[in-house]
Amino acid sequence: MTVAHNVTKTLDRVGMSVFSPLVRLVAGDRPREQLKQLGLFIGVPALAFGLFLLVWSLGSQSIVTKFGTLPNPLEVWTEAVSLLDSHFESRASRAAFEQKTAADIESFEEHATKFRAQAATATGAQKVVLLKKASVLEESAKRAAARHYSGSPTYLDQIATSLKTVFTGFVIASLIAIPLGVLCGLSAVFQAAMNPMIQIFKPVSPLAWLPIVMIVVGATYTTDPSQAWFEKSFISSAFTVALCSLWPTLVNTALGVAAIDKDHMNVARVLKLGWWTRVRKIVIPSALPLIFAGLRISLSVGWMVLIAAEMLAQNPGLGKFVWDMFQNGSSQTLARIMVAVFTIGIIGFLLDRVMVVLQKSVSYEVV
Repeated sequence: MTVAHNVTKTLDRVGMSVFSPLVRLVAGDRPREQLKQLGLFIGVPALAFGLFLLVWSLGSQSIVTKFGTLPNPLEVWTEAVSLLDSHFESRASRAAFEQKTAADIESFEEHATKFRAQAATATGAQKVVLLKKASVLEESAKRAAARHYSGSPTYLDQIATSLKTVFTGFVIASLIAIPLGVLCGLSAVFQAAMNPMIQIFKPVSPLAWLPIVMIVVGATYTTDPSQAWFEKSFISSAFTVALCSLWPTLVNTALGVAAIDKDHMNVARVLKLGWWTRVRKIVIPSALPLIFAGLRISLSVGWMVLIAAEMLAQNPGLGKFVWDMFQNGSSQTLARIMVAVFTIGIIGFLLDRVMVVLQKSVSYEVV
């Protein structure tokens, strides 16, 4: 029972408490009640999803578009497997390319070394020829080392790009929103000053922010593309995500700070704690549950905003994948877009679960 209790507690912390009845059933804890819970939390959703797939499968052939009929679940699954296979084929091609490049560099350097060793004992014209051959081989080795694999990003590469973009924007948003939220919660004057801007900018669509961000990034980020750490499309997408997702964190942080028990603040005054110490020791810990609730909402908003931002900025992530499929217009278009839709939804769910774990680690509230 102790093991089952620990497992169910862990499932609850990671937001997967729907599987707790299964653990209790295996442990023999009130089997009839656990079967009832399993039917309610797993059986009914599974049945509903199966019904959804059935309706989708039966209705797909009756919907005809310029790309063909709407793909059924099996066709979507086939395309998902095809995208995964393409990823592994690309990885194999890249590994073969890198292996051949390494072999070429080693061969060039080996022969160059041999010619230089022979030149050390040679004289006259023969020495000049040997040194020239060594120099040519050394230049060939440098060119080989500068070669890069030219294959296009795979579907999994695009997922990784989207995750990197959304987390960059999320971190930027959090670094802006949390300090501003703390100041709004502590100062009525600061909150009054910020409130008009919050109310005006909070509802603005990413489609409105993105052109402004792209223009500003284009004007300020003038680094040579060959030497730049990040592409302009990545920066534009990340900052658009940040601008659209910072508001829930800012508002929740302000609410959390404003709701701190006044006795805690009075104790801080009695102890003559400095402003920074008060914020670090009392304000932030007390407001953490609401701060994390805001972060959870912000990450969800950022993930939704990201797809539109990547479409327009042409950042090589999931948004660009959807746009490229739409522009492609092949028989695979709709099926691959549906794969992207399910991918976006599943990743969004997993990101939300991550934030639930973090939130539960600082709060005893039921989420």
